[in-house]
Amino acid sequence: MEKFAVIVAGGSGTRMGHETPKQFLPVNGEPVLIHTVRAFCHAFQDMNIIVVLPAAHMARGIQLIKDHFPGLPVRFVEGGKTRFDSVKNGISLAGDPSVIFVHDAVRCLVSPALIRACYDMALEKGSAIPVVALKDSIRKIVPGGSIVVNREEFRAVQTPQTFRSEILLKAFTQPYQESFTDEATVVEYAGGRVELVPGEETNIKITYPADLMLAEQFLRSNDLIA
Repeated sequence: MEKFAVIVAGGSGTRMGHETPKQFLPVNGEPVLIHTVRAFCHAFQDMNIIVVLPAAHMARGIQLIKDHFPGLPVRFVEGGKTRFDSVKNGISLAGDPSVIFVHDAVRCLVSPALIRACYDMALEKGSAIPVVALKDSIRKIVPGGSIVVNREEFRAVQTPQTFRSEILLKAFTQPYQESFTDEATVVEYAGGRVELVPGEETNIKITYPADLMLAEQFLRSNDLIA
């Protein structure tokens, strides 16, 4: 089955407190985006890469990819106002039938092993959403205060969110809803089912400066699965 990795790098990185978008910040000597693209290339030699970039940083992103992966046939597309719009733009370049991975560019520690596990599940069941158990106690805010809830009943969601193309492409023909927080919610709203697969503790999302330091430590310790 043909494979397409839609790497969403459309963020501005305002929470990082840095003028440079976080997908371009260095981790262990290389930009975050480069680590991410490399993981998908290592997962499957026949992976098709599509990178979604903000218009203001399109030229920079294209040049980075060309410098680090000369000859790699990467395609680029401009992001939209929302994640929904950015993903829709990205998946519009994917072939059908295929398996499509949608991945946050700033999850640069994703392992090739997790990518392959998502592919296998999506090929068999139609979808694959990586999740991890919660470590902290959690509380639900209610009128007048809060109540404790059982963390065993919840999971934290990661990417790559992976689907067979006929499921994902159809789901994204729907109009945008504010409840669409990720691709899984879009597919579920369209009546589809999502299957969960074990994620990775190291598959963190680079959001704050401390995340960059943590990513550096993971990479230096080589604590990632090939």
